[in-house]
Formats: sequence, C-alpha cells, structure tokens
Amino acid sequence: MTKLDCFRSDRLLIGLNCLEPGQEQKVHAHAAADKFYLVVTGKARFILGESVREAGPGDLILAPAALPHGVERALERTVVLVGIAPAPQL
Repeated sequence: MTKLDCFRSDRLLIGLNCLEPGQEQKVHAHAAADKFYLVVTGKARFILGESVREAGPGDLILAPAALPHGVERALERTVVLVGIAPAPQL
C-alpha cells in the first residue's frame, strides 16, 4: 500500500491511499478523530466496527472517532481519498 499526504494542518489530514489487489489496511481507530474514505477508483472491502462493506468509485465510508476501521482487502487496484479530522500528531 502506498500513502501520500496531500494536505496536513493541526485540524485536518487529507491523503491518498493506493492499494493493489489483495492488499489491506489493518484495523485501527483514532480515539479523537473522525475519518472518511472516498473511493476514487477500484473496489475494496472496508471494515467498520463489526460490519464489512464493499465500496467502489464514488462511495463514501465514514468512521466516527474511536470506531475500529480499515481496508479488509482491495478487490482490484484501488485509490482512496482519506480525510482525518483532527489530523493525527506526528
């Protein structure tokens, strides 16, 4: 998986995640930050708490603060726009 930060401030992080088929993003949580994934291209299965959701181009996945989330598996080459507010500390 490749990650690229596009914008970062104390209040917001916007980035791109690029995944090849079969790649994953381990389940994790941000205690005090909301996060979204916007699928730009491709298709992947996302974990949100106890549920799994398949998403493709134009789909928005929302993970409120403290909810475990991640990419279970990229089903094809997938580019995801990611936003986290407030931005994680470096």
